[in-house]
Amino acid sequence: MEATKLKSGSRLERLLARGEFVLTGELGPPRSVELEIIDKKVAHLKGYVDAANVTDNQTAIVRISSIAVSKMLLDRGLEPVAQITCRDRNRIAIQSDVLGAYALGLRNILCLTGDHQTFGDHPTARHVFDLDSIQLIKVLKDMRDEKRFAGGEEIRNGKKGPLVAPQIFLGAAANPFADPFEFRIIRLAKKVKAGADFIQTQIVYDMDRFEGWLKQARDMGLTEKIKILAGITPLKSVPMAKYMKNKVAGVSIPDALIDRLAKAEKASDEGIKIAVEQIQHLRQLDGIAGIHLMAIEWEHRVPEIVEKAGLLPRPVVEA
Repeated sequence: MEATKLKSGSRLERLLARGEFVLTGELGPPRSVELEIIDKKVAHLKGYVDAANVTDNQTAIVRISSIAVSKMLLDRGLEPVAQITCRDRNRIAIQSDVLGAYALGLRNILCLTGDHQTFGDHPTARHVFDLDSIQLIKVLKDMRDEKRFAGGEEIRNGKKGPLVAPQIFLGAAANPFADPFEFRIIRLAKKVKAGADFIQTQIVYDMDRFEGWLKQARDMGLTEKIKILAGITPLKSVPMAKYMKNKVAGVSIPDALIDRLAKAEKASDEGIKIAVEQIQHLRQLDGIAGIHLMAIEWEHRVPEIVEKAGLLPRPVVEA
């Protein structure tokens, strides 16, 4: 794809546009200003993923701003995907943050509704939810393509000023495993229609159900309109697997995987092996453009997973 046809020109967009099998990672900002934590995580991800999501106060727990940490990643040579949630901001604040993010050099944004505040460390905080994730995608697409704010005004300084809008690559999340299953593909279609450019899915453990969802996406022609990155999180232990199976909404883990962990000499190593097998399987599926690897507080094992999955070296993008 020619540069003039790109929406943002980001590394992630350019790799997807030329048909590379991309790999994104995830970096959760710290709960303090101990910036060395960010440096350590970047060291584990840089050179092994093509871009890294920076979460936005995930699970409604206070952390360093996703935009601030995204700028830190950019300065350290790792392309960020800044997550923006609707929980804490109205449409004025969100659009302001997007303009600021673009001014700082950020080009990838993932649009999320956000975890409810009752899950976090400030359960009595007031939520906003002025928009949901689908509406957020549409607002940001209109800022980029129509050069208009959500209120209808053009993105310019004064009536005679030039139209200068943020050129961003828009992502969204999809959960193939939540109930009702039949609604999952409809929700994906709405996000595609709203203007999402790429999708990162919930963690895939139940391959049969995921392939059923992916087939529906292919049958509806959605995989021709959007790039889908399948979510992978390595399992560290049996307790972790059981907790995710029973307590984390929208995560489906077959009992066979838990049995494998229980019978393994070292569950953590078996979890890595399972993740590698899943990546290799997903790579063969029609309609999958890449992997979103979420090694939650286990970033130091990302290089091992990527190497064992045969995903090195990562593709190069010219400056």
